[in-house]
Amino acid sequence: MPAIPPVAVKLDPDIRGRLRSLAAARDRSAHWLMREAIAQYVEREEQRESYRQDALEAWEAYQADGMHVTAEEADAWLTRLEAGEDAEPPVPHR
Repeated sequence: MPAIPPVAVKLDPDIRGRLRSLAAARDRSAHWLMREAIAQYVEREEQRESYRQDALEAWEAYQADGMHVTAEEADAWLTRLEAGEDAEPPVPHR
C-alpha cells in the first residue's frame, strides 16, 4: 500500500489539551482519536447528504406527478408497524 501523506490540523491549545487527556484516559493516541472522529464525522455527513438528496428527488417526483400519501395515512401505517403488525405501506395517490 502506498504511503499516505500526512495532513496538518491546527488545534487551539484548549482542544489539544482536552484531546491529550482523553487519549490518555482511553489508552489511545491523540492521532487515533482524531482519525476516528474524522471518520465518524465524514460517515455522518455523507449519510446526511444522502438523505438530503433523497428528499430533493422525492420533492421533484411529487412536483412531476403529484403522487403522495397524507400525513394521516402515513401515521396510521406507522402505528400499525409500531404495534408489531406486518402492514403494507399506503398506496400513493393524487
